[in-house]
Amino acid sequence: MKYSNLEECVNDLEKHGHLVRIREEVDPYLEMAAIHLKVYEAGGPALLFENVKGSKFRAVSNLFGTLERSKFIFRRTWNSTHNVIALRNDPVKALKNPFKYVGTGLSARKALPIKKPGGLPSGFQEISISDLPLITHWPEDGGAFVTLPQVYSEDPDKPGIMNSNLGMYRVQLNGNDYELNKEVGIHYQIHRGIGVHQERANRKGEPLKVSCFIGGPPAHTLSAVMPLPEGMSEMIVAGLLSGRHFSYSYVDGYCISNDADFVITGEIHPGETKPEGPFGDHLGYYSLVHPFPVMKVHKVYAKKNAIFPFTVVGRPPQEDTAFGELIHELTGGAIRQEIPGVKEVHAVDAAGVHPLLFAIGSERYTPYQQVKQPAEILTIANRILGTGQLSLAKFLFITAEEKQPVSTHDVEDFLTYILERINLRRDIHFYTNTTIDTLDYSGTGLNSGSKVIFAAVGEKKRELCTEVPDILKELQGFGNAKMVMPGLVALQGTKFTTYAEAAQEMNKLSEAIQEQGALPSCPMIIVCDDSEFLSDRIENFLWATFTRSNPSHDIYGVNSSTEYKHWSCDNVIIDARVKPHQAPPLIPDPAVQKHIERLFALGGSLSGVRI
Repeated sequence: MKYSNLEECVNDLEKHGHLVRIREEVDPYLEMAAIHLKVYEAGGPALLFENVKGSKFRAVSNLFGTLERSKFIFRRTWNSTHNVIALRNDPVKALKNPFKYVGTGLSARKALPIKKPGGLPSGFQEISISDLPLITHWPEDGGAFVTLPQVYSEDPDKPGIMNSNLGMYRVQLNGNDYELNKEVGIHYQIHRGIGVHQERANRKGEPLKVSCFIGGPPAHTLSAVMPLPEGMSEMIVAGLLSGRHFSYSYVDGYCISNDADFVITGEIHPGETKPEGPFGDHLGYYSLVHPFPVMKVHKVYAKKNAIFPFTVVGRPPQEDTAFGELIHELTGGAIRQEIPGVKEVHAVDAAGVHPLLFAIGSERYTPYQQVKQPAEILTIANRILGTGQLSLAKFLFITAEEKQPVSTHDVEDFLTYILERINLRRDIHFYTNTTIDTLDYSGTGLNSGSKVIFAAVGEKKRELCTEVPDILKELQGFGNAKMVMPGLVALQGTKFTTYAEAAQEMNKLSEAIQEQGALPSCPMIIVCDDSEFLSDRIENFLWATFTRSNPSHDIYGVNSSTEYKHWSCDNVIIDARVKPHQAPPLIPDPAVQKHIERLFALGGSLSGVRI
């Protein structure tokens, strides 16, 4: 089905058994989010909240909770959209297989946005921010947030919808210093299109007009998070995925999505910020209070019987995990076209997406050499770390396939392949004092931290241990050694205090290991607060290690040295203990967890959901 609005999608999902209605009154303060998290974890259906306390509007969540449901939503437009994006990435495909792509031009033409005259479309009414479902997700959140917004802005130098940016930047509706109904916070991170628009507006000394669309066809929501090829507009993808033109009009100089359920319009003035946050975010921690642009609200509109879509983010996997899988299937070929020689790039969801990348490249520079060493993959690594949101990564593990096939999506096999082959004296490369993800608090400040590349090719250099080596079992100050995976051991340390103290501790650990002899079978050691937790599941290792470490500050080595600025070691040690400056992890409210059990009990709306 090609949906013209969100209601049609909700009804279609319900008809096919993919959605459940919640009849009971539910509090938007913590309860709705807690229900969503419980149902998502159980692999359950989309949820339509029909009775939101304090609001006349309904709300829907978990629309994209599984890849299967997401693809069901786009079942009529998926292939045509994929073909258009593939053709944009590689136009030669149309010459090689013209009949396959014969409908692509027609699909693209139908997707062009179309402007409707006459101002505000019929069916919209003017409301206030306080009329919306004000959903607070986590106990320490600074207020209510829009978590599935489509934030629209235009290039002040080249106005018009085809030079616009549509992005998913969270919107804080109340709390902190925001004047209710008059101001909202717009949180956007570095490398975002709206930032370019605001910089140009600032240069002109003008406010930037912004429209926040909420709801509408699910295609519009997905298009706001798509990493698109250069020159392809999100509005085109919104049209492609919905199978119909993106319909818009202008009111008071603001763009209005005619199909949205809600629209918030306003201006961001040069130099004006207010504290935004905290907010429980997708790394599994709170993003803390920082100054971000404040939008002065002009008007707020809602359609009759509008539905407010939302999601809840937290430690992966969450609903945005399915988002990521969906996007990868649709645009996975784009990165191969943008970076010659790259075969795969995988932003590892369990590690919070941005902190950790796995990549497979090519080694074609010196095929005549018998002894292989990283060369082309280092060039590829530099390209990856200089490309869009991939540049926010801290850790990049990269290799090149040779005799043995390898996949970046099989975490343990991929890391095993790297650890078997890496030359720790040659193949570790640091970038210091650079940018990292805004939401990552492991660095030296907001957006600031470091990066490291672990590169490996060629034949196996070592057999990896599958049991904890005796050398690591009785070390002063470090105990409870646990195997995480072949060649990788977790050690439990004391509580982190300062970096000066940590350096002394890690140096003593390195010396103690070195004194007992070489340890080639264990190239990587993780120092953590709880080795039982870190070694229990590979997902725990990924999350705790790569969200709690800053490469320049937290990587140490046995027998380490620096020669001509290049650092090397015999065994890598990563200090993944929690640091005092890092943000607190997300912990649900036990009382809320208890209170929502009524919905899952016999007779409750969710009694059929297995949890």
